[in-house]
Amino acid sequence: MAANRIICTKNNVDYVSIRKAMTAGARTKEEIAASAGVCTECEGCQSELETILSSVCGCKKVSLATVIEAVKAGADTVEKVSEVTGAGTGVDEVTGEECGKCKGLIQNIIDLGR
Repeated sequence: MAANRIICTKNNVDYVSIRKAMTAGARTKEEIAASAGVCTECEGCQSELETILSSVCGCKKVSLATVIEAVKAGADTVEKVSEVTGAGTGVDEVTGEECGKCKGLIQNIIDLGR
């Protein structure tokens, strides 16, 4: 699980805000800029946005492409996507409890099919 930190140093936008925008359906830099307010031009945006956008589950290192493939192959619930990909089954390193913070994003991918 990624720790919350400032990604867009120009507009002071943090990682959690970007992930919330993704959970609401943003999938491109332009959509993240419109939804979360990142500038897309500062060093943080340049070095981290692509990686954040391409990842669904940081705990298990599951990519957006992998989750989309699972959905297209018939995984139509968060549980089915988790079974196929491992996404959403990580353990929080701090608390030792199941993380599952990516489950909202997984559900959005299922809902939107992208």
